[in-house]
Amino acid sequence: MKPMRDKVFVDSNVLLYLLGNDERKKDIAKIILKARPSISAQVVSENVNVLLKKFTELTLKDISGHAKMLSLYCTINTLNVSTIEKAFEIREKYHFQWYDCTILSAAILDGCTIIYSEDMQHGQLIENTLAIVNPFL
Repeated sequence: MKPMRDKVFVDSNVLLYLLGNDERKKDIAKIILKARPSISAQVVSENVNVLLKKFTELTLKDISGHAKMLSLYCTINTLNVSTIEKAFEIREKYHFQWYDCTILSAAILDGCTIIYSEDMQHGQLIENTLAIVNPFL
């Protein structure tokens, strides 16, 4: 994992490890979270959605607590017209799935140079400014 001198954005899948059973990935996710990264409101919503569907042992209070914790440790960017317009540009140029495009767009518009994601292509550079990094490699 690259040292966190750059402004970083975190994809939903990385933050879900905070509540998972993989201790190595959980520890890495905690290190990333302690650096106070940027995320989007979409990332929070995706985390809540996955937790409601797949983490059935968690209570609604547990899930709400996770969402609140993300808001305390992360800068949360909202989805707006600029984000959507940039997402369309990314979709046309890189052919990512739509929700990945909106996450990438939010990261770029926030001035991030790294996005930590387990699901996107590690090492790919988006718009010559945002590097996709799988922190678990």
